[in-house]
Formats: sequence, C-alpha cells, structure tokens
Amino acid sequence: MDRDDEIINCLFQVCEKENIPSAIFSGIGGCKDAELQLFIPETGGFETEVLEGTLELVSLNGNIVRDDEGKLFHHAHALFSFRGEGLDAKHGMAAGHLKSTTVLYTAEIELRPTIDGAIGRQFDPETGTGFWKFL
Repeated sequence: MDRDDEIINCLFQVCEKENIPSAIFSGIGGCKDAELQLFIPETGGFETEVLEGTLELVSLNGNIVRDDEGKLFHHAHALFSFRGEGLDAKHGMAAGHLKSTTVLYTAEIELRPTIDGAIGRQFDPETGTGFWKFL
C-alpha cells in the first residue's frame, strides 16, 4: 500500500472488488497515524488511543469476515514502535485492536482469502460484539 492509504479501507476494497467472503491478513510498514482500542469487558466498550507521527508498524494480524447481510467487519491487532519527544527520547511501543491506520510511506500487507468455505460473523449479546460463525 502507498502513502496516505488507510489500510483497513484498502483491504475492504479488495474484498469487495474480488468478491472475497472472508480472509486473514498480516503486515508491516510505516504509518503516520493509528487508532488503537482496548476492549473493556466490564463496560462492554472500548478505550481508544490515537497515535500520530512516524510510526513503525512492527506487526499487524487480523481477519475480515461478513455478517449475514454481507457487511464486512475486521478484527485486527497491531503493534507500533515510535520515537518519543525531546533530546533524551527513547523508543516507545503501543499495541491493541486496530481500528484504523494511515500509511506514511509504504506498507506490505498480505491478504489470504479463505479457501473452500467462508467465515461469517454473529452478534453476541453478552459481550455486545461479534464473533466468528463458521459457514
């Protein structure tokens, strides 16, 4: 992927264009922003952290599935490294559920469609989120 591409949106576009019902993906790259989330079971909600600056996408792993109406959903975890601010700045790291990230200069993302079947998504009322549904 190239500068200014939003990774999750690009993966969704490929799945739509190629009629891919479900897939897994992984990747590395350089990004300029990221929105990470941490699921809090007690509240059923997410805490969000926004990162900006030069971010090294050290690891990206996730999947894309469709619900019963055909809508795409992703579940991804990402790990970023970054340089802190100031003269004595050290490298920092941040990780979590990846909601979105924008490419700074390049990203190498591998999309692997499921073969001979598909993975769907079903809503779980206890947690308020969706889980895999094998079709």
